[in-house]
Amino acid sequence: MNILLIDIDTLRADHLGCYGYSRMTSPHIDAMARQGTTFLDMVAPHIPTQPSHTSMFSGHDVISHQIVAHGGKVEPDPAIKMLAEILSERGYFTAAADNMGRWFERGFQDYRRYSWESKGIEPVRKAEAVNEVALPLLNDCAAQDKPFFLFVHYWDPHTPYLPPPPFHRMFYEGNEKDPANSSIEPVFADPQLGGYFRNWLPEVTDIAFPMAQYDAEIAYADLAVTHLLTRLTELGLERETLVMLTSDHGETMDEHGCYFDHHGLYDANLCAPLIVRCPATVPTGQRLRGMVATYDIAPTVLDYIGLRDQIARHGMCGRSVKPLVEHGSHAGNYDFLYLTECTWMKKHGIRTEAWKYIEALEPDYLNLPPVELYSLHEKPVREATNLVDERDDVVKDLNGILADWVEHRPAEVGKPNPIMEQPVSLLKRGKAQ
Repeated sequence: MNILLIDIDTLRADHLGCYGYSRMTSPHIDAMARQGTTFLDMVAPHIPTQPSHTSMFSGHDVISHQIVAHGGKVEPDPAIKMLAEILSERGYFTAAADNMGRWFERGFQDYRRYSWESKGIEPVRKAEAVNEVALPLLNDCAAQDKPFFLFVHYWDPHTPYLPPPPFHRMFYEGNEKDPANSSIEPVFADPQLGGYFRNWLPEVTDIAFPMAQYDAEIAYADLAVTHLLTRLTELGLERETLVMLTSDHGETMDEHGCYFDHHGLYDANLCAPLIVRCPATVPTGQRLRGMVATYDIAPTVLDYIGLRDQIARHGMCGRSVKPLVEHGSHAGNYDFLYLTECTWMKKHGIRTEAWKYIEALEPDYLNLPPVELYSLHEKPVREATNLVDERDDVVKDLNGILADWVEHRPAEVGKPNPIMEQPVSLLKRGKAQ
């Protein structure tokens, strides 16, 4: 079985039609979801990009692989094998269309970078630049006399949201520079990123405009993804290729004061899509509840290609979702997940299916509450009311789970908890680096 892993950076699940979104942002991804199985409670427990992708490629959690921040100096122990390394050693041709570099190149026999032309705030054709590399690479994968693992990393809808025509006005028809509208002012008041937002959105007054542009970038990426999947079909490889579509994390819009970025351990950032498709192998139209996690992706790949024994051999804490797919199970893989971020904010917490508990390990620059508790029963989840003072019983329970995990998990893997050891990577004395 071939493996095609598609990663759409910064894609929050609830802005896709197959996850219930009202705007038509993702007709082609929605079609793929109907052809396979969709996980409705996929969580990226360690954000943002580098910790999440490290979990995705290794099957390890943050305490095991030690990558807790984006842009930090720490690198994973070489003894922790990345998925491409394991597959390469097992006879797979491994290839990637990506530009993260560093340890994310490990194990790829053909690692091709891409770039795109950027001129200030002019529209950028990022997804097309990715496909200029990914499509020929897929052709080369098909020409191999061995099965392949191909990783394709798209960067829409990451900030700045600059969708190209004809997508650039797809979801916005108003006047984004209306002087009577001042809704975007809180965005510009961000003490760390306000200047960045002003440069990206000069003269914009309506906060609905960048929110619409985020959705437009999803629609643009959606079309690029179907180009890739169409090529897979043209090559006659659709039936023998397991396709997994996911994201490293989501994005906050106008929630919690964390505007248009991926800091804050809220579900807007943590809930990513996970769609699995393989004709005759994966049931079609299946939609499963129950928490699964980013570090389940590597074990799932190994399980589907008959290498389940490698999950334990490589010490992965992640669990394959294949049994859930085969049994149509809504049990998920976890009762709770340990959450971390250490890039703009230094926080950790616990997520269950019903509750979210967040502890700040130091004051954050947005002066968010030091302890937060949210009910996740509300659909869609908005995490609008901090219940920390109303539900002392839940706080005590989740704080106990958190304390027990922080004590015992590092001892289990023989490593310190990196969030206790490492500083936030993008803040220094109140100024962005």
